[in-house]
Amino acid sequence: MENHSRDKGKATQTDNEDKDDLQSVLTLQRHLLMEAKTLDSDLDFAFQLQMQEAFSASLSVHHPSSSLDVTLSPPSDMGFDYVTLMLQDIERFEMERKDREESEEEMRRFRNDLNRSIYDQNFARYIMNVPEQEWNNYGDNYERPYDGNVVESQNEGFRVYVKGLVSEERIREMKVTVGGVGVAICDFWNNLVLELRKKLDGAEFMTCEMAGVEAVIHGLNAALSLDLKRVTLFVDDFLVYQFITGRQQPGQSKLGTKVNEVSLLQKRFTYFQPSFAARNDMSFVFKLARDAIVSQITWPVETSNGKGLKETCMICFEDTDATQMFTVDGCFHRYCFSCMKQHVEVKLLNAMVASCPHEGCNTEVTIDSCGKFLDPKLVEIMSNRKKEASIAVSEKVYCAFPRCSALMSKSEVLQYTRTVMLVAEQSGARKCVKCHRFFCIYCKVPWHFDMTCIDYKRLNPHPAREDAMLNTLATKKRWRECIKCKHVIELGGGCYHITCRCGFEFCYTCGAEWRNKKPTCSCPIWDEPNIIHNRQRRQ
Repeated sequence: MENHSRDKGKATQTDNEDKDDLQSVLTLQRHLLMEAKTLDSDLDFAFQLQMQEAFSASLSVHHPSSSLDVTLSPPSDMGFDYVTLMLQDIERFEMERKDREESEEEMRRFRNDLNRSIYDQNFARYIMNVPEQEWNNYGDNYERPYDGNVVESQNEGFRVYVKGLVSEERIREMKVTVGGVGVAICDFWNNLVLELRKKLDGAEFMTCEMAGVEAVIHGLNAALSLDLKRVTLFVDDFLVYQFITGRQQPGQSKLGTKVNEVSLLQKRFTYFQPSFAARNDMSFVFKLARDAIVSQITWPVETSNGKGLKETCMICFEDTDATQMFTVDGCFHRYCFSCMKQHVEVKLLNAMVASCPHEGCNTEVTIDSCGKFLDPKLVEIMSNRKKEASIAVSEKVYCAFPRCSALMSKSEVLQYTRTVMLVAEQSGARKCVKCHRFFCIYCKVPWHFDMTCIDYKRLNPHPAREDAMLNTLATKKRWRECIKCKHVIELGGGCYHITCRCGFEFCYTCGAEWRNKKPTCSCPIWDEPNIIHNRQRRQ
């Protein structure tokens, strides 16, 4: 261990000496270039002075009577200024060197913190496995200070999550194609170690697969910069996964060159295992890639509150304050609050669940996030829409109390009722999960405690006023009720073979069931005027 420390100290000293030597060379070169530029300027000035003196003498010989006023102009750059260009190159090189040194120093701090964290976790696990009796006797004496020279990270397995994206965006009146890379490195327990977000240069010439391979390269390079030797790589693009596992060859192309670069990077690890991950498991690294894209399509502006950022909405094409842009959870596409409000409201009016408005994207807009731009009542409606979509029609139950009418599933309300009534399943009594009152699941009325359903119907032969009005309207309009789910259906046109949303098939004329796509009654299947009417209406 002492030899290791001594060698490391010598290596550090050598690095510092090399840096000092490089700085001295750069300083000397800059000094020599500045002297050369000054000398060149002096020579040019002397040359111009001699030329003007010769010109004046020539004029005085040929035109002695003429007055001559010759002004000496400062030296001008008659040719290409190579010295200035070289000085600029030196300045650029020195700036890049400083940036690289700062990046390397940051990585050294990362590696040291990572080794310390791994060391602490391993020591904590060791302590947890110490027998209780031994701990009681010697626990106060357990000590193992961290030695910064021990490279723990090389012996541990890490997870590298990568995602590359290419997207067509809008910056004011201009459409642009931009790309971004997201990288997250986690330890074996999925604790975040490092995260990166970078823009992709040349994204306008990239496919999604090429962006994914670029993300892999960035992720592996980041792992190597941390001296990690054992990694599992996670990608959510199946074609990218096929490329890096060698199961599919990209051919002779730029993509093939990038895949070969991945193969070379793999060989620098003692253990490398690519893994195909589900999209849901990659949402955090997906967001990093989208953030890298967003950083390229925003621009700074001066506002009344100071400096801010503007971004162009892809729906209305208006330049909007970045704080007023809505990000769809899951896909992270962004639109202004006004456009999203209209989009979601239209979906609600059509009894549909709102999804991301981006073309080809089916990501559902979450209810919680809509609270930023929707009225609370609309948020509640949206919540009910989602619940309705998640419950099968035959499983839906509504509270019998008109002021409540909460939607529940049969299994949900039964499970809730069992907590207070053991015989709920046999009795038909159900307790509403919202208003907590009891109702009868068979009679669809408040619970009749002292009588059976038969007794209740005998004592209450007439339906409630609201139900009576609905029955009268249904009879007048010739609506038919599905005998399975009790859903009321109106036939606007077409044949009399009805398929209810619960899947039950029946005859609209008499209500008889259809079995194996055939009627069990002798009613006519269609009426010609009804079919013609339906056809004309469609035209």
